[in-house]
Amino acid sequence: MYLLTQELFFPPVFEANLDGILAIGGDLSPERLLLAYQSGIFPWFEDDEPIIWWSPNPRMVLFLDEVVVSKSMRNILNRNIFKVTFNQNFKAVISNCQKIKRNGQNGTWITNDMINAYCKLNEMGIAKSVEVWQNEELVGGLYGIDLGHIFCGESMFSKVSNASKVAFIALVDQLKANNYKLLDCQVYNEHLESLGCREIDRTDFMELLKSK
Repeated sequence: MYLLTQELFFPPVFEANLDGILAIGGDLSPERLLLAYQSGIFPWFEDDEPIIWWSPNPRMVLFLDEVVVSKSMRNILNRNIFKVTFNQNFKAVISNCQKIKRNGQNGTWITNDMINAYCKLNEMGIAKSVEVWQNEELVGGLYGIDLGHIFCGESMFSKVSNASKVAFIALVDQLKANNYKLLDCQVYNEHLESLGCREIDRTDFMELLKSK
């Protein structure tokens, strides 16, 4: 495991430990964050911890043609219960992702420093959001890093049933329309698997990341 300095550097991802931890330290500058995502690395840490940089193996991803939209979900989409916008209120989305209660978690990994850092990336056109509205209220959404051929999903939230799924499906539709290769979902969870995501070897992920 590497201890990062102020030098803009990351070690090769294959040097990560079995848990996927590659390095600690450094900072959350826009330049370092962009280099991290371009290198198959992302930060994930608690408020009282140093910055921890990850590159897990295997990697959870969605091949866009493999998205699973259930019959009940299609009915919801067809009823136009929700309105979807793109990149219209990034700060509100990431702030809701920070505050939302999650099963099995006591707190959040989205610190105030993380919010400030990703809002800077949003101003640069690198971090983007999807918003889901119901009766003019923001009820769901997601955000991530847009690398131009791969979208690196970071977090999603839902205040009403299915709102985050609507955001996810809308994002996939947009990525497909613009010929993206992949939606990076980082690590396994059952909810992502139910949407069609699956794990691939980190080597395969890195090849897709480096090919444009």
